[in-house]
Amino acid sequence: MSKAAETTLIIPGEAGWEIWTGTAAAGFTLKEATAAQLPGDIPDLPGTDLIQLFPVKSVTAIPMRVTSDDDALFPDLAILHAERLGIRPDPMAGQLTDLFVIAKEPEGTALLSVFLRSPGEGEIPARTPKEFDLSARAFPMAGDSLAVWKEMGRWVFSLSSGGNTAYCQATSISTHAPDQSLAREIRLALIQLSIQGIVIRPSKIFVWTSDVETSATELTGEFRVTAEVAPRPAPVLPATRSKLLPADVRAARKAAEKKRNITLAVAAVALAYLGVIGWFGYGIWKDVSRTKSLRAQAEEAAPDAAAFTIHRQKWDELALTREQSSPVELLLHIATSIPPNTGLRLRTAEISAAEVKLIGEASQPGPINQFSLNLSKKNELIGFDWQTPSPQQSTRGWEFNYNGTAR
Repeated sequence: MSKAAETTLIIPGEAGWEIWTGTAAAGFTLKEATAAQLPGDIPDLPGTDLIQLFPVKSVTAIPMRVTSDDDALFPDLAILHAERLGIRPDPMAGQLTDLFVIAKEPEGTALLSVFLRSPGEGEIPARTPKEFDLSARAFPMAGDSLAVWKEMGRWVFSLSSGGNTAYCQATSISTHAPDQSLAREIRLALIQLSIQGIVIRPSKIFVWTSDVETSATELTGEFRVTAEVAPRPAPVLPATRSKLLPADVRAARKAAEKKRNITLAVAAVALAYLGVIGWFGYGIWKDVSRTKSLRAQAEEAAPDAAAFTIHRQKWDELALTREQSSPVELLLHIATSIPPNTGLRLRTAEISAAEVKLIGEASQPGPINQFSLNLSKKNELIGFDWQTPSPQQSTRGWEFNYNGTAR
């Protein structure tokens, strides 16, 4: 039986990019922790097959739940969902999207759709990798778990549901230890997941850091689960490999430059050959040359424009948390009004500053009536007049439809 070929992984580390070598069967060991901030700056990569794991900050993760169990429909449903959120990957920049199943259930399928930012200059090694994947998928966790670690000096976190990666997010927090701001971002992510019908209650929390004396009291206090502080484990290749395959930006630019030079040379020969008629041809050539130059400039600016678009989208998403009485804050107060451990859940929550519409269900009418009472007594929701008609029995239990109007 032939020996498996060795593979090289390049992974974002705490301060710079790391080089790991090994095989999927035998595991990987750390070869070098470099100070390189870009993959293109990593020196002396081994000559084996190369796999690059993109950092969490390079992707936008969008969890979603669909009512279908047909795998063939999942990509189209994911694209439609992303377009409603204003995310449209550049089709000319390679395969920048991928889709992973979180869980298949009788009532539908939970999916994680990821959208990769088009890599800029230096974000792909000089020797093009054979495969690409995400760093968050290289560290699997069992059950419903939360892991936080640093990539390039900033904290990132990943959530798993039933052992499958359900969400990951990069933050701008660079404190020595996880603080309250990080705990708040994780809490907001859990709320957004629950709105999508993906409920995760972490039973394990991992803080991966080279400094094992790092305190995790903020996370322990927030989630009431003891956090395990330890060095980040060795990466593993996911069983389901990613389809991410960004275009080689450098090769595309060189090809465009070569094509432009050939076009200019042909135009020059044509002008000399045609003589007087060339004066007319010169005007046409000038227009074509300027058009190609502008197109080349647009292609070069595309990665920056895409990054700026993603930045604006994320900043607009944070507007919900910056405004007083924002929909996210109102949703948090509504969520804390739900009687715990009763099975009551919201199916729909339409929230604005003027009106709140809540549709949900429970197995018994008692929790629904208690929820109605909690809403009317909640100090943070005192500015709303609530209409809470009696729950109606359905085939799945008891349903309710509440409306709140701002006074």
